[in-house]
Amino acid sequence: MRQFQLFIDGHYCDAASGETYDAVHPGNGEVIAGIAKAGPQDVARACLAAQAAFDGEWGAMTSGERSTILARAAQLLLDRAEEFAQLEMADVGKPITEARNIDLPVAASYLQWYSEVTDATGGQTIPVPDAGQVDFSLYQPYGVVGGIAPWNFPLFLGILKIGPALATGNCIVLKPASITAMTTSAVCELFAEAGLPAGALNVVSGPGATVGEAIVTDPHVRMVSFTGSTATGRRIIELSQRNISNVSMELGGKSPNIIFADTDFDQAVAGAVFGVLLNNGQNCIAGTRLLVEKAIYDDVVAAVADKMASLKLGNPADEATQLGAIVSREQLDRILGYIEVGKAEGARVACGGAAPEGPEFAGGFYVQPTLFAEATNGMRVAREEIFGPVLVAIPFEDEAEAVRIANDTDYGLGSGVFTTDADRIQRMVRALKSGTVYVNCYNAVYPQSPFPGWNQSGTGVERGLAGLYTYVRIKNVIQDISGRPIPWFA
Repeated sequence: MRQFQLFIDGHYCDAASGETYDAVHPGNGEVIAGIAKAGPQDVARACLAAQAAFDGEWGAMTSGERSTILARAAQLLLDRAEEFAQLEMADVGKPITEARNIDLPVAASYLQWYSEVTDATGGQTIPVPDAGQVDFSLYQPYGVVGGIAPWNFPLFLGILKIGPALATGNCIVLKPASITAMTTSAVCELFAEAGLPAGALNVVSGPGATVGEAIVTDPHVRMVSFTGSTATGRRIIELSQRNISNVSMELGGKSPNIIFADTDFDQAVAGAVFGVLLNNGQNCIAGTRLLVEKAIYDDVVAAVADKMASLKLGNPADEATQLGAIVSREQLDRILGYIEVGKAEGARVACGGAAPEGPEFAGGFYVQPTLFAEATNGMRVAREEIFGPVLVAIPFEDEAEAVRIANDTDYGLGSGVFTTDADRIQRMVRALKSGTVYVNCYNAVYPQSPFPGWNQSGTGVERGLAGLYTYVRIKNVIQDISGRPIPWFA
């Protein structure tokens, strides 16, 4: 059985306590690896190593040198793509085809993009009224960044912390989710082989209540990037006050996906299904509220239910599998609990609604993709983040009602609009209160595109140049070039 260690100061090592915990394959419930269980002592050592690297070799490197290292790491990831796809599949329970065709190329493309923008935070010259003075700004790294990543896309979202932190000249101490730590631990090999100096990247796995909180409160950590639940985000904001650290966070969502009667029907149905079922619904921006104009509501519900029911659910390692397992028993029980809540609230199960039966599902964590029809936006299944393959279909009368229902949420991460009316598109993208709006598509991801969270879906921005600037702080410089004496003492 493979063992995954911590990565501190350029080397793999055991936790100071020597403790480990089990990694479980979601597809069959079997223990497949041992994971080092870090504690506060390990975090402190990692933060010291990061600070030393920033004060030393890594901090002295030019943007071009950083670019070369990141580009090498991206290529090494592509060179070992199948190995990492298999690891990601076993870590999360997603189908191997999804890990191979989405997670790996997307993660590598992001890392490659970060290698190309290492000099993008160059500052600016600012006009001032005194011709004898110049004013310019500098964007400088914080030094040590703390990263806390979630369990749903461990490789991609790990790279989404590592890439911008290193591109901007920071060092990073990263905590992967405890239940999906394998790929994040293994990726450190690539950075070491690419020539990353010791201490620039450190990975410490373990429970958030000890490891995550130790990272946020360590005095060397000046900025924290977190992706995860809104409840945990609130806790991180509280803890960050100790050091007055900057915090950027991408949190939960309950995104509306809106279908108007004038839509391209087949495109909208495909968008509704892909919008909710990527990664088996374990996706923060998933379009989990399907808002459909009443004129086509019954037709859309029937078509979406047929499509969801037709997908092959099963062993993640099977090339034919389209929907794999849920990440853990705990998450499976949460999803099944919400399905029962939806039934009790009076929503009609149009498809799914239970765990699948059969010997091929024995021991694993599986649930049928589920569509609730005749739902209202006041139901818990329409308001609370389930984080699984559960879609709630809500009818609306007109554009105004669609906007009202869509914006009636605590969240604001994403939304989708399916329509062929160009004027309506412009009205909707301005009216919807979310950081991302997809029009006639869903779940598109590009490293160049900013990814902000509105309301309780987060603070700050990830991805794109706007997200890159999250990892630097601004310094303003005013320099006299006239040679005049300072007037006060002239």
